[in-house]
Amino acid sequence: MPSLGFPELLVVLGIAVLLFGGKKIPELAKGLGEGIRNFKTALKGDAEKADAAADVPEVVKVEKV
Repeated sequence: MPSLGFPELLVVLGIAVLLFGGKKIPELAKGLGEGIRNFKTALKGDAEKADAAADVPEVVKVEKV
């Protein structure tokens, strides 16, 4: 099975932008990163790090009017 090349990745990125819009992509990436981090922490079985990661405050972006 051939791997994805650069043109294929551009097509996938273009479709994602069309489906979700440019403003939603960073939010989706953040959620994906948090999910991967939580999964890795759960695999390690380190409950203290999981609790510490949950206590981190969420960053809110404020737009100027």
